Amino acid sequence: MNQTAPDPTLIDAAADRLMEAVRSRTSIGPLTDDFSFGIDSAYDIQDEVVGRMVGEGQTVVAAKLGLTSRAKQQQMGVAEPLYGWMTDRHRAEPGEPLDSGQLIQPRAEPEIAFLISRDLEGPIGLHDVLGATAAVAPALDILDSRFAGYSFTLADVVADNCSAGAFVVGNPVPLNGIDLSLVGCVFEKNGEVLGTAAGAAVLGHPAAAIAWFVRKLAERGRALPAGTLVLPGALTEAFPIRPGDSLVASFDRIGAIEIAVR
Repeated sequence: MNQTAPDPTLIDAAADRLMEAVRSRTSIGPLTDDFSFGIDSAYDIQDEVVGRMVGEGQTVVAAKLGLTSRAKQQQMGVAEPLYGWMTDRHRAEPGEPLDSGQLIQPRAEPEIAFLISRDLEGPIGLHDVLGATAAVAPALDILDSRFAGYSFTLADVVADNCSAGAFVVGNPVPLNGIDLSLVGCVFEKNGEVLGTAAGAAVLGHPAAAIAWFVRKLAERGRALPAGTLVLPGALTEAFPIRPGDSLVASFDRIGAIEIAVR
């Protein structure tokens, strides 16, 4: 795919602004209010942001996908999902409280996490992903947009690393023939059911979303390395969280994940 050559000055300036928002835990206005760039350049900005995190000593351990609901894509006027990366600093441990003081405006959503056992690259499909899946696990993805009020364009949210804030993953289980499209989920906050859904909410099947991701990486000359944890997209919408909240996501045949917010 032909791509416009990235503008290093734009990339550095946009990355500076995003990194400062993370450090100061202060929301900002959309980058596209001040910079003109498309999706390709947005991924270049994302790469710069993630590269700076790695330069600070963080390790990339997971990938996350967004806009994997057809309804959400139609709402945003796009035809495909988006992706971002998460580091060890984004990871919250099961049983430990989530420190919301390190975040700006967190929202939580339930996901089925995949542990990928071998490198994936090129034009693959759903069954290739399933064949490379060592295990799946219940998970919560904690969004934290750097843009005030979650007001952004698609290019903004891509540059902002897909609103990566934090994540927590429960105990892994082998697939053993589980049809993930039929796995039901109940998401609760403080004992109240916020949403219910099944795995089919994620592009018909969560593995189909990961296959898209691998094909998208190939367009940028990259592969998905073995050992990567992938959060392929939310089963329900995301809900705001605050200190004192208790979150539980329960999945058929996969288990549950819960976390307290402080």
